[in-house]
Amino acid sequence: MRKQPRIVAIGGGTGLSTMLRGLKLFTTNITAVVTVADDGGGSGILREDLGILPPGDIRNCILALANTEPTMEQLLQYRFTEGMLKGQSFGNLFLAAMIGISNSFEEAVKRMSEVLAVSGKVLPVTVEDVRLVAELENGTIIRGESKIPEIQQKENSRIKRIYLEPSPAAPFEEVLVDILNAEAIVLGPGSLYTSVIPNLLVDGICDAIETSKAIKIYVCNIMTQPGETLGYTATDHIKALFDHGLKSLDYVIVNKGEIPEEYRQRYIRDLSEPVKYDKEEIEKMGIKVVEEDLVTIKQEYIRHDEQKLAEIIVDLIS
Repeated sequence: MRKQPRIVAIGGGTGLSTMLRGLKLFTTNITAVVTVADDGGGSGILREDLGILPPGDIRNCILALANTEPTMEQLLQYRFTEGMLKGQSFGNLFLAAMIGISNSFEEAVKRMSEVLAVSGKVLPVTVEDVRLVAELENGTIIRGESKIPEIQQKENSRIKRIYLEPSPAAPFEEVLVDILNAEAIVLGPGSLYTSVIPNLLVDGICDAIETSKAIKIYVCNIMTQPGETLGYTATDHIKALFDHGLKSLDYVIVNKGEIPEEYRQRYIRDLSEPVKYDKEEIEKMGIKVVEEDLVTIKQEYIRHDEQKLAEIIVDLIS
């Protein structure tokens, strides 16, 4: 344990859970810090019905770090297809039930992690009931994480800033402790405005990241995201992080691999394209650029190669 690097990974959604699957091959000293601003899908329904924090991103990260049998993972990822539970994930219900027999949300997350023999730990960035709000450059205000991509596309206006309501939101103290003790802090990959940046908006998180002696790494997305980052370069992604409170970065990891033409065309039809980067432009910001072919195809989607990405991060630490 002592020889394994202490890594704090900050984000949410599919991007973070993908990276965690690779990192757990190299260390068990992992803290996944997850946004709790989700209000869509099954998580949103449970949030409204039961008054709990959204379990979806937490569930995905727990499963990514879990050392459990394939059948158990398949069960927890199962989504009901009919009836009142249609669209709901069994893993979400499992966590909701654990909340019911625990004294707090954070205790429920820890108990679920113990049941599934998780390598490392998964922590909510805050345990307060926060909502994500976006202000577009044309002045439109969008309340609710799930509504941001849809309305942004309709308005055809870039996101100017995002913020939390209510604000300030108090951080979960254990998150601050782990950030300060980390050897590496990794932001992303994942939806820039709805998975990564929401964590930076919680009070004290950016100050803790800056105070920490850890190396600070941003894993840039491979593809732009309609409704959030259409037309964004890697520099645009980095500037958005700084605009929302991040003070410094040591490294940015970018993909230099080719996208298979079939998938490239499919993503273009969905208004998504490979994220371009200008190495000199980024280096002028005092950030080192790590270029690697990170493309892999999983379930017909373009993803980061989890093992390659983890190897790069561990190499940067050592």
